[in-house]
Amino acid sequence: MSLSPYSLIRVCFSPLRLLALGVLLISSCTAQTEQDQVLYEKSEQASFALKEIVNGLDHPWAMAFMPDGSILITERSGKLRIVENAALDPTPIPGLPKIYSSGQGGLLDIALHPDFSSNRLVYFSYSASDNSGAGTEVARAKFENGALKQVQSIFSVEPKTSGRNHYGSRLAFANDGTLLITIGDRYSFMLEAQNNANHLGTVVRVNDDGSVPADNPFVGDHSSRPEIYSFGHRNPQGLTIRPGSDQIWSHEHGPRGGDEVNIIRPGANYGWPAITYGIDYSGAIISELTEAPGMEQPVIYWDPSIAPSGMTFYSGSFFPQWDGDLFVGALRGTHLRRLELEGDTVVAQEALLNDLGERIRDVRQGPDGYLYILTDLARPNGKLLRLEPAD
Repeated sequence: MSLSPYSLIRVCFSPLRLLALGVLLISSCTAQTEQDQVLYEKSEQASFALKEIVNGLDHPWAMAFMPDGSILITERSGKLRIVENAALDPTPIPGLPKIYSSGQGGLLDIALHPDFSSNRLVYFSYSASDNSGAGTEVARAKFENGALKQVQSIFSVEPKTSGRNHYGSRLAFANDGTLLITIGDRYSFMLEAQNNANHLGTVVRVNDDGSVPADNPFVGDHSSRPEIYSFGHRNPQGLTIRPGSDQIWSHEHGPRGGDEVNIIRPGANYGWPAITYGIDYSGAIISELTEAPGMEQPVIYWDPSIAPSGMTFYSGSFFPQWDGDLFVGALRGTHLRRLELEGDTVVAQEALLNDLGERIRDVRQGPDGYLYILTDLARPNGKLLRLEPAD
């Protein structure tokens, strides 16, 4: 499939737009024993302890919670690990397909089928390459006897392109059982996010076997890929379903400023790069517009960027004050961002874990009601951490 003409837009520097909502920074202190390290912290609404579960991970990217209490963790370098009884198995799980690990690519997100207990199906996204370049792919496999078996590719981005950046790759199962996949614009091809003849810069929606749902918004439109659910995205690395609803929430990296949180609607155009609250890394203007007819506005944006990655709503019992809050990991900002909502509006936010000083790649609520985070560092420093109520 051919790409539409592309050229980088470089005009002039524009002032950064400051977000109206202020960030409430908080202080913390650290207690240390011979056995473990615990960071105690007090937020506006709750006191908590951050406990290290395991370390020794190599750029961990995502996690999935098994019914037996074990946790699957992907490493961007191309290994799938398992944590059992708070210990990291030193042997990676076998059975992965060939993975192209370069730049921002590698083994990325992971999700369990909603009926995993009966069908044992695991889904994972990764970057793969062929003679035309690299791109995001999604495969599923059966997890049996500690290995991936019957591995089957169910989705492959069209087209593959050059470059090492912007794969997107978050996965989430919607309440109707369909699988949502975020796809980046591949950085050097940003204008393709407005071209639905390919998958770049989109959220796609497929059935659990990779087939196209009949009610996808562009089914029957021969100028569009039928898997596309929404478009006009840059590099979405957060995706979650709001508890008690069918709402799909996503966030994406802006360029220099303009990170966005969005509610994903079928067929909607989220504007990149025709509208943006950011500028190019060089200081050049990408677009003079921040809004345009037919293009969605974000729920909130960050300028300067926090480089968001991973996202979850909290609905557990350990922190009732946080019920319904949205949590976002920050890579550049090296903190965990808490967003307080009234309806679909962010009314307050604060930065947690500032003193941790580590890039947070993923945040999930576990089935036990705790919040878990992954820090994006190379072996031996990548960690799985858990937020617990303070003693």
